[in-house]
Amino acid sequence: MRSMTAAAKVIIGATALLVGTLAAVPLAAQVVTGTPGSPSATTTINGAQIPTGQPPFGGVIKESARQSTPWWAPRIVPPEGAPNVLLIMTDDQGYGVPGTFGGVIPTPALDRIAKAGLRYTQFHSTALCSPTRAALITGRNHHSVGSGVIGELSTGFPGYNSVIGPENATIGRILEDNGYATSWFGKNHNTPGFQYSSAAGPFEQWPSGMGFQYFYGFMGGETDQWQPYLFRDHSQIFPWIGKPGYNLITDMADDAIRYMSELNAAAPDKPFFVYYVPGGTHSPHQPKPEWIERFKGKFDMGFERLRDSIFANQKRLGVIPANTRLTPWPADLPKWDTLKPVQKKIFTRQAEVFAGYTAYTDYEIGRVIQAVQDMGKLDNTLIIYIDGDNGTSPEGGVEGTFNQLTAYNGIFNLPEAVQLLHYRALGTDKTYPHMSAAWTWAFDTPFKWTKQVASHFGGTRQGVAISWPGHITDEGGIRSQFHHVIDIVPTILEATGIRAPDMVNGIKQRPIEGVSMLYTFGHANANAPSRRETQYFEMVGNRAIYHDGWIAATTPPAPPWELGTGTLPDVTTGYRWELYNIADDYSENNDLAAANPAKLAEMQALFLSEAAKYNVFPLDNSGFSRLLTPRPSAVAGKTEFTYSGVNPGIPVGNAPSILDRDYTVTAQVTVPKGGAEGMIATLGGRFGGYGLYLSRSFNWWFRETLFRRVGVGLLALGLVLSLFGKGGMWSRGLTYFGAAWVLVVFGAGIVGMGRGKPVFLYNFLDLERFKWEGPSLSAGTHTIVFDFKYDGPGPAKGGTGVLSVDGKEVDRKSVKHTIPLMMTIDETFDIGSDTRTPVDDHAYQVPFNFTGTIDTLRIKLGPEQLSEPEKQAAAATVAAANN
Repeated sequence: MRSMTAAAKVIIGATALLVGTLAAVPLAAQVVTGTPGSPSATTTINGAQIPTGQPPFGGVIKESARQSTPWWAPRIVPPEGAPNVLLIMTDDQGYGVPGTFGGVIPTPALDRIAKAGLRYTQFHSTALCSPTRAALITGRNHHSVGSGVIGELSTGFPGYNSVIGPENATIGRILEDNGYATSWFGKNHNTPGFQYSSAAGPFEQWPSGMGFQYFYGFMGGETDQWQPYLFRDHSQIFPWIGKPGYNLITDMADDAIRYMSELNAAAPDKPFFVYYVPGGTHSPHQPKPEWIERFKGKFDMGFERLRDSIFANQKRLGVIPANTRLTPWPADLPKWDTLKPVQKKIFTRQAEVFAGYTAYTDYEIGRVIQAVQDMGKLDNTLIIYIDGDNGTSPEGGVEGTFNQLTAYNGIFNLPEAVQLLHYRALGTDKTYPHMSAAWTWAFDTPFKWTKQVASHFGGTRQGVAISWPGHITDEGGIRSQFHHVIDIVPTILEATGIRAPDMVNGIKQRPIEGVSMLYTFGHANANAPSRRETQYFEMVGNRAIYHDGWIAATTPPAPPWELGTGTLPDVTTGYRWELYNIADDYSENNDLAAANPAKLAEMQALFLSEAAKYNVFPLDNSGFSRLLTPRPSAVAGKTEFTYSGVNPGIPVGNAPSILDRDYTVTAQVTVPKGGAEGMIATLGGRFGGYGLYLSRSFNWWFRETLFRRVGVGLLALGLVLSLFGKGGMWSRGLTYFGAAWVLVVFGAGIVGMGRGKPVFLYNFLDLERFKWEGPSLSAGTHTIVFDFKYDGPGPAKGGTGVLSVDGKEVDRKSVKHTIPLMMTIDETFDIGSDTRTPVDDHAYQVPFNFTGTIDTLRIKLGPEQLSEPEKQAAAATVAAANN
């Protein structure tokens, strides 16, 4: 990347320029390019301790500048020839999804990398989102870096607290301090949810604090792709405003291409590390509509025939051994021929949307890869494309859903009539969809199980392609060595010639736990023994241990599409174990536990040893009920909250939670002459949440949508008929009636009919909306109170809400049920406006700024009405309470 003449090269040993800060660490030689002390001088570093700090001044200082000699510290650069690195990972895609690994969905960008490099057929994730991502960027097992489960389910144990820790520096930090430009695009599921505040921080575990100089992406496990929870560095942004058809999948590619282009213009010789992790294809499945239409009718064959087709393709491509057996279809999932026609109609649409999302995501990845080539940098770029951070997701339940938040709250098997209401809108901004778990199982062919299940390859086996021109000598080859996501960091470090540091910011580092895969790049090593001999797996109690061609695995006690709502056995003694010789049984089809109990016992003992080494204990098989676990946010333990003025964008972890308890919302507002409207306070949006607001005039919807269009349409029709002399009395009647309609509707808006009514609206997961409303407020100061008494104890119970204005009750209503576990996953608590989606599309449009003054807003929470056993059983009782 940088030319270096012999005259310009100076080898400096352990006593050289950087000795001031590295004296305690034995140093290898550094390479300085250019004249030392000149502005153009550069240096590599030993890298044992980062950052290196400023070296001692090497010039001369006298009383006069004329008598003095200036000296500049050399700029730190990577070793000569170190490649750019483009690390790509998609979301929730199992082994049988991409066409590159036998799937029926074309993935030409992944094909491109595979043809230019290698495909890996025994590469593994942790079975879940943020754990895989933490392991990927640190090179350490997920429990070693506090990520034994997703952050939303974190608990106060070292292996599960979602805190990566300063002793586990990421690949971003290492490469940044060695002279790389580092950036992160897309999903950030590694900042603890209780640290999302862009005002309060802390920022040590935001991308910037983990060594990524630029971040453009969303916070959390998922987001609406049409109106994403999006950040540039530390600032929330809203780029979709005024851009019809906006979608984050495209926007993210655009921003990555822009960033690389600007970097190339400003510093063409500076190598980049781009971490590119789109939300596709995690729920919500939201591709642009033209991508859905490409797959219309492509899944009419059903689950089992899709699976047979993928299996045949995999054998044809050689990405599974010829003797692989297709694992059996589970009894817990329906067979296609047992479905009613209406179910087939719904299910095929779900698969079309998912396939469109997959293809769309790969297409935009392809644009990023092409941009690297267009800049002339492809020949010195290491590209690692991991298809999925775990197996395909079953979290839509057996039936799938138009709103994934229903499943997260334990509401499954929505009536077909409800599903059909959203059929045409599936994938648009009006839905937050997921597909049936039966499709999920098919997309994980040839394996058993799915995402969440760490014990089996359906949850952990990922297709991977790696290219590096000039360094991979077996283009288009296939590699079957057993590897894990923790092996990516050491692979990058070996490729760049950069060492893993011993100390970072003065903190001793935990050793890297992965092994480099670089040995597999040569043609001569195509069949070399795997250098990863042992690997444990564990997620929510499901666990396995691999060693030297054998794997022992627990049998999942309940299917993952139930999201932990079933009755689970004791996590340490209640699980049955299976045993497979995967050297001969690629798909884990032939259980040898009964035939070889001695081997099973040996493997079980090995799991216990590895688990103790890597912070896996204590085991915990409670599922989504852990959403209710208290966590150390800046507002932990608070039951009274006071705000004033406009404060949008407060993350859920810093907001008052009204779930499963009494609460009182009190707003003192000042209404100006002429009245006011707008949002006072809201949490959530279109797919679940609540809002306290003053209504728009004439209920807004009448004036802005259907009623306005009807009036204008009648008026236009009457005028056209009159113009052509048709219709006679009928045309005049239509004209007069349409004109009168338009005048009435707009007149009602002008005089403010219905404007300024206090409303508390509760959106029960886009299934029902409950509304309390009072009379319009006059100019002046008013106190609005909404008081809710919860019918607890227990989850998902109903209650009675009372809306009062200036001490007078104006509306009272009882409801049968409330949201128990998760009101929103990617919306914020907004005061004075609504930043994302409305809690009721018929009532207003965002941002719905409040046009009066919010003097004070107080929220008082009653005690949580769930006992510890009830928390554990919460998800199970939710389904019964709401179906």
